[in-house]
Amino acid sequence: MADILKEVIKRLPEKTVSEAAFEGANIVLYTKDRKFLEESKEIVRSLVEEFKKRVEIRPDPEITMNEDKAEEKIRKILPEEAGVKEIFFDSKRSRVVIHVEKPGLAIGQQAALLAQIRSETFWIPLIQRIPPIRSKLIESIRAMLYQESEARRKFLHKVGHRIYDGWLREKKHEWVRVSFMGGGRQVGRSCLFLQTPESRILLDCGIDVANDKEPYPYLDAPEFDIKELDAVIVSHSHLDHSGLVPYLLKLGYDGPIYCTAPTRDTMVLLQLDLIKIQRDQGNDPIYTTEEIKKMVMHTICLKFDEVTDITPDVRITFYNSGHILGSALTHMNIGNGLHNLVYTGDLKFGRTHLLEAADINFPRLETMVIESTYGGRDNVLPPNADSDEFTLEVIKDVIDRGGKVLMPVLGSGRAQEVMIIVGNLIKEGKLPQIPVYIDGLLWDITAIHTAYPEFLNRNIRKEIFHQDNNPFLSEIFKRVGSQKERMKVIEDEGACIILATSGMLQGGPSVEYFKNLASNKKNAMLFTCYQGEGSLGRRVQQGEREFSFREGNKNTIVKIEMEVKRLEITGHSDRRQLMNYISRCSPSPKRVIINHGEVSRSMDLASSIHKQFNIETIVPRNLDTIRIK
Repeated sequence: MADILKEVIKRLPEKTVSEAAFEGANIVLYTKDRKFLEESKEIVRSLVEEFKKRVEIRPDPEITMNEDKAEEKIRKILPEEAGVKEIFFDSKRSRVVIHVEKPGLAIGQQAALLAQIRSETFWIPLIQRIPPIRSKLIESIRAMLYQESEARRKFLHKVGHRIYDGWLREKKHEWVRVSFMGGGRQVGRSCLFLQTPESRILLDCGIDVANDKEPYPYLDAPEFDIKELDAVIVSHSHLDHSGLVPYLLKLGYDGPIYCTAPTRDTMVLLQLDLIKIQRDQGNDPIYTTEEIKKMVMHTICLKFDEVTDITPDVRITFYNSGHILGSALTHMNIGNGLHNLVYTGDLKFGRTHLLEAADINFPRLETMVIESTYGGRDNVLPPNADSDEFTLEVIKDVIDRGGKVLMPVLGSGRAQEVMIIVGNLIKEGKLPQIPVYIDGLLWDITAIHTAYPEFLNRNIRKEIFHQDNNPFLSEIFKRVGSQKERMKVIEDEGACIILATSGMLQGGPSVEYFKNLASNKKNAMLFTCYQGEGSLGRRVQQGEREFSFREGNKNTIVKIEMEVKRLEITGHSDRRQLMNYISRCSPSPKRVIINHGEVSRSMDLASSIHKQFNIETIVPRNLDTIRIK
């Protein structure tokens, strides 16, 4: 593979390729020969078949149309109904990025409009959706990638060289090991370190936000050397999986980070909020916005079912995990068939109001690393219909007595699930049309959901694409954007629903609402997500009814008079779903490693899987290393 570019060029007519480059695992060939470019489809197909790699032939930047003329031409080709907005030219890579309101109309039937743009301007068009809820974050991420196009191009080329230039380490034996640097027999700070004869790969790097004593993974583990790290994979955006990724770049990591596009955008938002929270608490942030920006520049976004090499001996494919928007199961083909590993991250094997159920079909599978947040024998959650009915009863009772329902939620996933549930109850006339206030990061994360509807379940996609009805744009949802607006919601006498981060009452606007609403018996707090050990939310759930908060130079005592209810609208699989998932996986795993769960739940799930399916199970502690091949 070391000379793969030369070998590819040898298969082409002489002097047709002006430049050959890598874009990550993809091979990109540039040509000045317009006739060759127009007739290159069959050539590309044969190259892909021979080399089993993704190959693209692009126009050399020298033959592309002048940018002003090209923009004028593109705007004439695309229909007005597509809602064309900004057009950005990536001149070094002969690509034009077109922001539109309705991508389907801009692409055309069988991509006819894209083909027309390419043939008439010699620019390669890329269509990107403008979210109907404006997101400054998405705009800034995209703008940064356009502005740093040359640096991005060089980085991707360097990644390709690492993949294709051959082995750096001496191969003595065939083996694969996984070290647990976080997430072993606990929920929080997920971090797995995969080692093969050639590769060093980190699977997630999170923070335990509910643990003040040991919040971070064991990056000082003896086997881990950040200078040798080849790649980082992020399963999803929640901070217990992504919160420490920018810190890796602060420590000197200079390689790629793989995730889906929604995960990239949402984890940036959550990481920026983490910096703000740490500053508000009087602490120095563990990293800065500069490290977050560098992380974005090093992120390579993959779609579900897209196969890509990430090192000389590891190939990965993302599949839907059903947990939150963009969350992914990672299938890893190691050593060209030596071993196949699936890391589930957080998993939901059940269709929700927001997402499809996790995928179960893989090309090959020997070892699975699966979460166990709700893996205990008693962790059986009610069906969706029962949860909806319970939600309806709690909200109706509070509305009837003129109170407010505070729902502390995680920024991504559960909040949007609740929005869909409440929206449906109001649309069906089961609830009066009361305001639903969205506070904290929720509005921005909801905007990200509107940018990537293709990751949502088929019912919502149908509503958005075929009925032109986006459920997140309902007039019942009101944004709270300042402390002044927050106090107005608190002081207003009318009934309402408040969705606010953080879901565990560990900082964020939910704590402010809690302090101000807790003493009124008319109000209710409805927990909708997992409450980590040691968190304020867990303490409230366990029955504590008096709390002291430090404000300035004095302590404020808050006594709970409000009703406290618990509703598990969770993106995690319950015990029954986890067992069903193992039973229905195809092929069936030969070994299951249990992580991301409290000790008793992890052990209980492992025991049941072993007894019921006769599958080897392991429940590692943090700092344990397991040889899986």
